[in-house]
Amino acid sequence: MVVLGLSTPALAQETSRFAAPAPDKLTAEQKAWADAISAPPRNAKYANPPYRAYIQSPELAKRLSNLSDYLRWNTSLSPRLSEMAILITARQWTAQYEWFAHYPLAIKGGLDPKVADALSLGKRPDGMKPDETALYDLATQLYRDKKVSNAAYKAAFDAFGERGIMDIIGIIGYYDLVSMTLITMEAQSPNDSVKPLPQLDK
Repeated sequence: MVVLGLSTPALAQETSRFAAPAPDKLTAEQKAWADAISAPPRNAKYANPPYRAYIQSPELAKRLSNLSDYLRWNTSLSPRLSEMAILITARQWTAQYEWFAHYPLAIKGGLDPKVADALSLGKRPDGMKPDETALYDLATQLYRDKKVSNAAYKAAFDAFGERGIMDIIGIIGYYDLVSMTLITMEAQSPNDSVKPLPQLDK
């Protein structure tokens, strides 16, 4: 990820894309899913992004929620690493809402803010831990090169094993879908408590 120029976008108002159905307009299938995601550990509201898009296709929503549950809380990776993978994906897509939601979780999980801030600028972070370097190289090569070198694979294998590599691929693949959903929705950061991602020159 090479930075040629940066500009910081202003916070934007939500659009009407994927408007949340009123509670009394939900189908039985939609209501069942909305009730399910409102319970712990999700504690989510169906009217918030990306859920108000998911609810338009409740059968898909159920499957995405199950995948999300595994990828957020049950992989072989620590929160520090799984949230770092999500930040790499958010940066790849300039998905502002995703960055806003996961930046605090990454810091809470133990990711050095300097690493996260370098990611936000599209730069290779200095001072990464060995497992963070292995994750970064794996994810970045997949996005940039559309392949993984033998050296990057070995480093990831030594750090995570094959299950961990697959978990990383699962996280970035799922959050690609989330990013595309959020971008289609035009979902922006709801406030400025997290610095927005700057736009990177292509």
